[in-house]
Amino acid sequence: MALRNLDIDLLRCFVTISDTGSFTRAGARLGRTQSGISLQLKRLEEQVGRALFVRSPRSLAMTFEGERLIGPARQILRLHDATLAEMFEPDIAGSVRIGVPEDFATAHLPGVLAAFAEAHPLVELEVACDLTLNLFERFHAGDFDLVLVKRQPAQERQEGVRVWREPLVWVARDRQAVADRLRIPLVVSPEPCVYRKRATEALDAIGRAWRIAYTSTSLAGSLSAVRAGLGITVLPLEMVPPGLMAVGGNAGPEVASLPPLYDTEIALIEAPGLSDTAHLLAQHIIAALERGA
Repeated sequence: MALRNLDIDLLRCFVTISDTGSFTRAGARLGRTQSGISLQLKRLEEQVGRALFVRSPRSLAMTFEGERLIGPARQILRLHDATLAEMFEPDIAGSVRIGVPEDFATAHLPGVLAAFAEAHPLVELEVACDLTLNLFERFHAGDFDLVLVKRQPAQERQEGVRVWREPLVWVARDRQAVADRLRIPLVVSPEPCVYRKRATEALDAIGRAWRIAYTSTSLAGSLSAVRAGLGITVLPLEMVPPGLMAVGGNAGPEVASLPPLYDTEIALIEAPGLSDTAHLLAQHIIAALERGA
C-alpha cells in the first residue's frame, strides 16, 4: 500500500475554514482568495478521499468525516508550528498580558489573537476583559503589558495608538422601547463605563430625562435585558445583534428623544520596557485591526 501524506498547508486551510465558518474569512486570514481556499480544500478532500464540508449558497457544515479529521488536524498543526518555532524563532516566547473591553474582545479580537497564537505557539497569551476605566487603572498598576481601551476621539494627542474607530448607536428591541416614556430606561454596565457616561451625558445635553433600568457586568446580560424590552443600550454599530435594532441618533428609525452619539475609538497602549514578544503582538494587533477598520 502506497504511503499517504497530508499536506500541512491543506490541513491549515481546512482548520481555518472550520474556525471562521467561511471560505471568504478563511482566505482573509491566510492571505488567499476565496477560489484559492476552495482549491486547497478540494485537494485535501482528494488526498483523504472524502468530502469534509457540505456547502450550499447559505450554509457551510462539516461532514462526519470532517468531524473525524478536525481534532487530529489541530494536533498536527500545533506540533508542526511548535517545532518550527522552537527551531527558527526561539526568542519569540514568553507570556504577554493584555487587557481588553469585553464587547471589543467578543466582536473583533478572537481572530486577531488566534492568528498570532498560531504563528507563535511558544507565546502564552493572558487576556483579561474589564471595563475601560478599570483597564486603565490596572494597566498603570502594572497588571498588563498591553491594553486596548475605549476613548472619545479628540484633536489633541492622547495616550496610545488608535487602532479602531466606529459609530456608536442606541440599541433597542423596537421603537416602542422608548416611545412615550417619561424617562428613557437605560441598560448599562456598572460605573465606571465609557458607554454609560456617553449615554447619560448625551441625554443630559438635550434635557431628556433618563433612569438606570438594568445594570449588568456582562455584555450577554445587557443584551438579554434589551431583548426583554427592559430598556435601551449603547453599542458600536457593527455589534448590533440580530433581533435588536439601532434607533434614533446616528442610525435606524428616527426617535426624536434620542440624541446623536460620538464615535468610539479603541486605542492600544504599551507598557514601558515592553518585551520584544509583547511588542511583536502589539504590532500584529495594529496591523490586523487597521486592515479590518
